[in-house]
Amino acid sequence: MKERRVRHALLLTAMALAGCLTAACGKGGSAPAAGPRPTAPSVPRIGHVVVVVLENKSDRQIIGARDAPYLTSLARGGARFTNSYAIRHPSQPNYLALFSGSTQGLTDDSCPHSYTAPNLASELSAAGLTFAGFAEELPPFDRAACVTGRYARKHVPWADFPDLPDAMSRSFADFPSDYAALPTVSFVIPDMCDDMHNCPVKTGDAWVRDNLDGYVRWARTHDSLLIVTFDENDSSPGNKIATIFAGASVKPGAYPEKIDHYSVLRTVEDAYGLSHAGTSASRAPITDVWTTGRG
Repeated sequence: MKERRVRHALLLTAMALAGCLTAACGKGGSAPAAGPRPTAPSVPRIGHVVVVVLENKSDRQIIGARDAPYLTSLARGGARFTNSYAIRHPSQPNYLALFSGSTQGLTDDSCPHSYTAPNLASELSAAGLTFAGFAEELPPFDRAACVTGRYARKHVPWADFPDLPDAMSRSFADFPSDYAALPTVSFVIPDMCDDMHNCPVKTGDAWVRDNLDGYVRWARTHDSLLIVTFDENDSSPGNKIATIFAGASVKPGAYPEKIDHYSVLRTVEDAYGLSHAGTSASRAPITDVWTTGRG
């Protein structure tokens, strides 16, 4: 009988220990703190990013429009943001917002200006990465030149930051055909006709097709990305614009979250683990459009 009681006691002890192990008991028989939570979705590391900025059109004038077949095809094959907004009117503050996370207090298209704030190019340089701005019809670079032919400095935000090397400002004629030679991040600024400012939608749509479709096709197999966005809309209420991501690791679809120029900047910054310029620090990066969440 005594032996039976001992065996019974040993069995109960073993069962208690097994239950404790199953529940992952800690000191005193209590469960330990939960392990690390799953990693939040992140922006994947991207080989090259090209950002092209077009002008003064609302999203309804672009996506699905008869005069914008190429941009519509990019939207259908990539990520189209159905609630994308510019920061304000007129043009120039939006370019500064996209580049430096702030309008720098500017409320007009006046020129020239000079700022010392952090910006995407300075952040990339600090991280050992590269930036270039490719502006169509850029004359021999002169920071004081506001308008030359169809070139307008108000659309070239990096020119407003004298601490940046002049070599970062390049003519679109220098845009490489060997896309692997691109900087880490590039801004592409068509001239005042090809960006749709002074010319019809179909002119700008054809320009993007003729000049950047080769890059888009390359990007899809080389871990790279094209971002198409607009500075502002046509002054209709809301300042809603078209924004499209096309390239590798992008899940095609229409995405309803509200984004703006600061959100786009934050997303590019997070792709490279950069610091966050101005208001981009308070924006969430865009994380739901990627086929991978690796940082």
